[in-house]
Amino acid sequence: MTTQPESQQRLLLLDTASLYFRAFFGVPDSITAPDGTPVNAVRGLLDFIARLASEYQPTHLACCWDNDWRPQWRVDLVPSYKEHRVEQVVPGEAPDVEEVPDPLEVQIPVILAVLEALGLAVVGAPEAEADDVIGTLATDAGMPVDIVTGDRDLFQLVDDDAQIRVLYTARGVGKHEKVTNAVVQSKYGVNGDQYADFATMRGDASDGLPGVKGVGDKTAASLLASYGDLAGIRAAAADASIAMAAGVRSKINAAADYLDVAPEVVAVRRALDLGVAMEDLRVPGSDEDHPLPRAPESLVELVDRWGLDSSVQRVLAAMTR
Repeated sequence: MTTQPESQQRLLLLDTASLYFRAFFGVPDSITAPDGTPVNAVRGLLDFIARLASEYQPTHLACCWDNDWRPQWRVDLVPSYKEHRVEQVVPGEAPDVEEVPDPLEVQIPVILAVLEALGLAVVGAPEAEADDVIGTLATDAGMPVDIVTGDRDLFQLVDDDAQIRVLYTARGVGKHEKVTNAVVQSKYGVNGDQYADFATMRGDASDGLPGVKGVGDKTAASLLASYGDLAGIRAAAADASIAMAAGVRSKINAAADYLDVAPEVVAVRRALDLGVAMEDLRVPGSDEDHPLPRAPESLVELVDRWGLDSSVQRVLAAMTR
């Protein structure tokens, strides 16, 4: 038996919810199982995985999961965090559960079952978002890492030296953009390792982060260019002997309470105890030691029940070396 040399290894990390939401809204809802149940999100996600695995040929892959899409510890720090996304509290479930469209909700257990039957790792953690799982797995991975997401927050993980990049799907999986440090620089005028501080100051309405009032992209980038990081900016704003425009100094100091807590909310966690080793993320079919699933009964049953034959075959073909 053989394993691939380290020089040929690559880790693909999927922001799974980002992908299945995109599939649900992008694939016609006329795609149904034999019993009429919608499976557009299931088939769309599988087709995305097949496309990405075929193009990037990862040896390791993790479907990163939101065990908690709005962790209470983040809400405790910034109460407005994702507040606008809370449509209702579902009876019998934990508070602050994001409402998912019913035709998608019924597909999520199917997605989990199919991923498991295919031998693909699904990784989550208590009180953690998929972003935090991705940050932990990407850090010190020991191989090149591609992060697939439509979420700009993960630009903070971009690191050319560590060979970590984001495959940004805002325009679609088929038109994704390879985001390196040069791309972050060209878009925002900051480095990847400054992006979290940049986002903290600029704010993000989609995440309920107010930012520093009156500080937009250009001002945030200019401040980081001058003072290096948020700590340096705050220190300069607090010291009248350090040159800083009076208006900007006033805005930074006025936002002290927000800036005391927001960086912890924005920062992706990188040291979670996930209970998995890199070997657990091996792609079935990536080498002789990790063969493809031999059509286990569970996979055959899922394919037949939900009408997934073509999508599953594409994933199996993409995983084969």
